[in-house]
Amino acid sequence: MGFAFRKEYDVVVAGGGVAGVAAAVASAHRGHRTALVEKQILLGGLATSGLIFIYLPLCDGKGRQVSFGLAAELLHRSQKYSPCDLPQEWGGPQDGFVGFQAEGRYQCIFSPAGFTLALDEILKEAGVELLLDTLVCATRCRESGVVSGLEVENGEGRGWLQARRFVDATGSAALARQAGLPTPTGKNFQTPWILDFGGKTHAFHLTPQIGIQAFGSIEAEECRMGNPLSQDTLTRHVRNTWESCRRFYDQAYATGEDRHSLFPLHLPAMPQFRKIARIQGRKTLEKKEQRQGYPDSVGLYGDWRKPGCVWEIPYEILLPRGLRNVLAAGRCVSADGDAWEALRVIPAAALTGEIAGTAAALSLEKHRMPDALAPNALRKILQTRGFLFRETE
Repeated sequence: MGFAFRKEYDVVVAGGGVAGVAAAVASAHRGHRTALVEKQILLGGLATSGLIFIYLPLCDGKGRQVSFGLAAELLHRSQKYSPCDLPQEWGGPQDGFVGFQAEGRYQCIFSPAGFTLALDEILKEAGVELLLDTLVCATRCRESGVVSGLEVENGEGRGWLQARRFVDATGSAALARQAGLPTPTGKNFQTPWILDFGGKTHAFHLTPQIGIQAFGSIEAEECRMGNPLSQDTLTRHVRNTWESCRRFYDQAYATGEDRHSLFPLHLPAMPQFRKIARIQGRKTLEKKEQRQGYPDSVGLYGDWRKPGCVWEIPYEILLPRGLRNVLAAGRCVSADGDAWEALRVIPAAALTGEIAGTAAALSLEKHRMPDALAPNALRKILQTRGFLFRETE
């Protein structure tokens, strides 16, 4: 078929959330021509369009930082255009505006719009080519398991993006799914968060007046909703969020709140699914594998729910079975159950994004497919970025 445009790169990253930005920046930093493809016109995914503006911990909950590199850099970048600060014990000012109870952990909240500006800035600094409002429509794969290119579509029409390496940071394993591979889906809860104005009502504050309103978890209803890839599920999920908002404000107004001082400012521009779909990797990280050691560990992540709990990141959870020149990053890495729940959040996405982008670049330099890349070679590079690989380090 004819294409309205054709572009060729060394590395193409699909998905402009935190994982995709980290992957693209890591690849470009090694001198490779890199493109980042995003279907929206905002960067940051759930962190920004999804209004989940809390950058969860980089520490183990006991005063020790365990995640470094772009995971740490993006946390600090998130504050550049935000009124919030880190807790004092992690370098914030004594009188800083934390905006929520930090409990001593290395985390912060941020302005969603401000974080988008900061993410674009770091992409420009790295020289990443950005394709916004561009949807990945098809993944073209040879019988050998090598992806030759992506069919995309935007205002110019249908286009072709060719590359030697790809990173799937779509949050839904779109490249693997479009290539015909199995992509298990995840269990979700209806947990609506919106941005609103009204100082007394917020679960998390950007300022004393503006913050996230979290309406709680409607677990039973969401469990009946089914496959998060289903259009029907998505529509019901979004409309249930709207219904929760209306109930909250109707009740507040009926009990004396004033709509001039309490009102919604913005609704999420994407479904707030925790987990959509993931790859089936050469290894799947399972429940109760925290604190377990792996010979191919390429990073550490401190569980945001459990102080003292640290996960090692095996390289093989980034490698889709059946695809040789694709790596996964972010919410669609191969983790299941409790491990998926732990790794689905912003700092883990930044961590796996940097690992995937670095591995894609290194595999080009070594003239090897990512699945043939020695983890030791990858660790040597990541170590220069401050990465730790063993829970006991």
